[in-house]
Amino acid sequence: MTDIRTTPIEADCFYHIYNRGINGENIFKSDRNYLFFLNKISEFLVPVCDVYAYCLMPNHFHFLVKIKSNVELESLVKVSNLDKASGRGLHSPQNIFSKQFSRIFNSYSQAFNKENNRHGSLIESPFKRKLITSEGYLINTIIYIHQNPQNHSVMDDFSLYNYSSYQSILSKSKTLLKRNEVIELFDNRENFIMSHQKIIDFDF
Repeated sequence: MTDIRTTPIEADCFYHIYNRGINGENIFKSDRNYLFFLNKISEFLVPVCDVYAYCLMPNHFHFLVKIKSNVELESLVKVSNLDKASGRGLHSPQNIFSKQFSRIFNSYSQAFNKENNRHGSLIESPFKRKLITSEGYLINTIIYIHQNPQNHSVMDDFSLYNYSSYQSILSKSKTLLKRNEVIELFDNRENFIMSHQKIIDFDF
């Protein structure tokens, strides 16, 4: 069985990315923490992938992303400092995506540690990922991610949770999410809402 921590990252593929704090420790303690992390996602992750769904929980997080094409990634390398690193497979989707995720973790962890007067690693490494192999799996993963707050008894109603993409997908405000593409997967907004009423239970 393929190790979910080492599943190769390939261009033009969907992945469920998830991770948690060391020993299950909380990695978000305030609204400011959640917003800072999302800003880092916007800064470092959005350039290399399209974000379809996410949920930030107190001690872990989930993202559903589609990696950019090789052409888009190569263009990114040319205009960024990603090409200053060394090593085999430097410009591979695996290397580029992993490097950007490391930047998020490092930046966030430093800020969190300083704020909470702690030292050492905050988030497990390497991050976990699962390749999405079908449209049905893709749809169910979106639902599962959004249901997380309710599944973990953080909220009685997941649709009211502030730090998932559920509300953003249904709103008309500006977003970096692939809102239209997500709605199209469910055919329309009404079916998106209705589909989220079914229980999705993945075994992680």
